[in-house]
Amino acid sequence: MTGPSPVLSIENLSIGLPALADRSHAIKDLSLAIQPGETLCVVGESGSGKSMTAMAAIGLLPPAVTILSGVIKLGGFDLVSLDEKGWCDIRGRDIGMVFQEPMTSLNPVMRVADQIAETFQAHRLLTPQERYNRALELLTEVNLPNPELIARAYPHELSGGQRQRVMIAMALALEPKLLIADEPTTALDVTTQAQVLKLIDNLRRQKGTAVLFITHDFGVVAEIADRVAVLQNGELVEQGTVDEVLRNPQHSYTKRLLAAVPSLTPPPPKELRDEPITLKVDALTKTYGGRGFFRASRKVQAADAVSFDIRRGETLGLVGESGSGKSTVGRCVLRLIEPDGGRIEIGDLSFGTLSQRELRPHRRKIQMVFQDPFASLNPRRQVGTLIAEGPVTQGADPATALAEARILLEKVGLPAQAAERYPHEFSGGQRQRIGIARALAMKPDVLVADEAVSALDVSVQADILELIRGLQKELGLSILFITHDLRVAAQICDRVAVMQKGRIVEMAQTGQLFANPQDPYTRQLLAAVPGKARTLQGVQDR
Repeated sequence: MTGPSPVLSIENLSIGLPALADRSHAIKDLSLAIQPGETLCVVGESGSGKSMTAMAAIGLLPPAVTILSGVIKLGGFDLVSLDEKGWCDIRGRDIGMVFQEPMTSLNPVMRVADQIAETFQAHRLLTPQERYNRALELLTEVNLPNPELIARAYPHELSGGQRQRVMIAMALALEPKLLIADEPTTALDVTTQAQVLKLIDNLRRQKGTAVLFITHDFGVVAEIADRVAVLQNGELVEQGTVDEVLRNPQHSYTKRLLAAVPSLTPPPPKELRDEPITLKVDALTKTYGGRGFFRASRKVQAADAVSFDIRRGETLGLVGESGSGKSTVGRCVLRLIEPDGGRIEIGDLSFGTLSQRELRPHRRKIQMVFQDPFASLNPRRQVGTLIAEGPVTQGADPATALAEARILLEKVGLPAQAAERYPHEFSGGQRQRIGIARALAMKPDVLVADEAVSALDVSVQADILELIRGLQKELGLSILFITHDLRVAAQICDRVAVMQKGRIVEMAQTGQLFANPQDPYTRQLLAAVPGKARTLQGVQDR
């Protein structure tokens, strides 16, 4: 007796890349199948081909990328031979897709209800009133509060988690047989991530939808997957049930990826009591004013009497959900935005009281590593010039600054010759190394890292964390590390401050806070870390 036919089957698929790419193929001889009601997680590093697989399955491959051979079938129907009109009939109705960044996928000038209704309109289904009513039902199904209010909102008026739920509602509007989710939770904090994962899993169970879930987060894999497929350089290197792959990986590449997953168990604490305080923040406040969500103007207390200090060689983590105020605190400390009150001291310098003119020569004391290095690097300038730019603005000789930039590139694990290349010629992890080199060029006392590794693969993430630890030990850096990833915080931070609604609700040594959290909010964050139920610790300890 045979089982049910797969919803999606991919057989011997090969996808070619343009002539100047770093390899000849994006995908090579890939075969996968997904059964009704099953979640298949496809994992691998950037460039492994996992997103290209998703794009091929929904007919959204870039123009320069071509399918060389193989078959993609949806319920036995061949998709490879479809023209654009055929794909338009399939998308939404039979295959839904949730993208990584909903803000770039939603139309910024259309209200939420209209965007959901557009799905029905494209397939000539329902009357306008029925479309609106169905949009409200879908917003309710994805557990959005006050669906009538959300329906009238524009995307920018919603949080990241709310926007992602809207994307899921749109993807499921026509109850497709297959849902493709491409890194849908990467940028979300742990509690919102847990809610979105639970939502996708519940909808999959209730409606029998097959789910192709693309991710680099093994915590997410442990939480949601039935089966796992591991891709490396476009080739399938391992496939099996989630327990088989996580607990008993066979391929060396899978073992390396799992070994790179950060543990919730912190390393032994450093002894820092005798080190001087490099950064001191006392009673920092910041209030934002402006238009509220369908209300008159309102004020948001983004930082409410925030106080902490960081010693030389210490890393303090700021953790919390989106909107907790942690990035606002980081930007206030840097004086990228002006706080409303409080004191900021770097060593003996009253950094917070300096005028903009007085501030300029002292900016070198505190530098920032941004979340997205590609967006923060000028694409038209060579890397060496970008790194040397800061010292030159402070009066350094350009030739000397460029020579030191080459030394810094080697210090962060890149060749000195990289100075002649442009940002687009590097991978995401390499660009983050360049961002770190640029910050170090100013010889700062304090480094602020704002979600500096959140978008990176686990292996690249592990390399960057190791790099930061090594540079801190060598240079005695004080680091304010802002993150929503508690596993990362456990590995890099000496102490952790938990922020909620603009206030620090708990602060303690990392091991103490993780082992014995005192505040209910801290316990809620720790409970939401994906993959805890199916632990990866046994793999990491081998």
